[in-house]
Amino acid sequence: MIQTPLSAERADQDAASRTAVGAVADAATQADADEQASLARLVSTSGERLPNAELDPWVAELDAAAIAELYQDMAVIRRLDAEGTALQRQGEIGLWPPLLGQEASQIGSARALRGDDFVFATYRDMGVAWARGVRPSDLNRVWRGATASGWNPYEVNMAPLQVIIGAQTLHATGYALGIQNDGADAVALTYLGDGASSQGDVNEALIFAASYQAPVVFFCQNNHWAISEPVGLQAHRPIADRAPGFGIPSMRVDGNDVLAVLAATRLAVERARTGGGPSFIEAVTYRMGPHTTADDPRKYRDPADLEIWAPRDPLARIEALLRGLGAFTREFEQQVADAADTAAAAVRAETIAIAQPAAHELFEHIYAEPHSGLARQRAEYLRYLAQFEEPTESGQPSTDGGAR
Repeated sequence: MIQTPLSAERADQDAASRTAVGAVADAATQADADEQASLARLVSTSGERLPNAELDPWVAELDAAAIAELYQDMAVIRRLDAEGTALQRQGEIGLWPPLLGQEASQIGSARALRGDDFVFATYRDMGVAWARGVRPSDLNRVWRGATASGWNPYEVNMAPLQVIIGAQTLHATGYALGIQNDGADAVALTYLGDGASSQGDVNEALIFAASYQAPVVFFCQNNHWAISEPVGLQAHRPIADRAPGFGIPSMRVDGNDVLAVLAATRLAVERARTGGGPSFIEAVTYRMGPHTTADDPRKYRDPADLEIWAPRDPLARIEALLRGLGAFTREFEQQVADAADTAAAAVRAETIAIAQPAAHELFEHIYAEPHSGLARQRAEYLRYLAQFEEPTESGQPSTDGGAR
């Protein structure tokens, strides 16, 4: 076929475009390879146990049974995560932020803590909440819109999940200063995402923590996406590199390797517990699902990214490790499936049973003590709601504040 000059020019443009796209893809692939090579890791994607002189001592006591427990924990929170998405799609809760892909980061870090340590987490850390002992019904209380908080923080030593990006890092640092003032040896651990690392609150928390050598660990789950913004846009160097600028030691670990995450967190927690001050961990992982159930990542994410990260699955590599140790038996597999199904069934049943509170209850948990200003707002709101109430038998509107 003889091309016309116009079609030849178009062909040249297409070829140049393909070359440019190929160059960008090659650069992205190389950047990914460089990143993976830089991470501290104890288990390869194929399940091979890797030596690491710095991390090995912190998980030396883990036998096959202990590793199997970590696997079961990850399997359970993955099942709970799927149940959360299903409940949202069925209208039982208003929103759900999936954690698929981040199971190792959440379980490895949470299992490094003592009961008297205190956690300040963000909205995606439902796996951490489960590991801290939050009841199934309390996991979804906020997402069902029934309360502003899901649980009593002092029963599980974990603050309610924070939706304001990065604010929880300041809370953690303040709590750590209290621990320091009391002369206790507990530790505060705060979770944040790669997007939150650019927030002013986080940088202020790092300054305060470093200035007062507060016993706090900053645990950043770099899942590569701040909603639709790729991490490379706001971090031209690894996020962990920022902490030393504040005088805080940092470590970058494979966030899909539960053993590496557990070891790194134990190291940082022990450092804080023994007066060594704050630490910063960047757990490099990947958000395999949407930002929330209100998001469609197909609008901004290359599907090829999922193909790259799928073989790095946190559960698959531990399954391979356990199979190599002869510990991934049919009985164990069934035990894990039963535990996950039981937890999911409990979350579903207890979530659906959560009663909707009366509207006036909104005013009952804002301040520790009532005051006249709050009472006035409450009265005004009840009068407003009463306009929509059906008259009672006495002919007067109901005063239950719009309870449904």
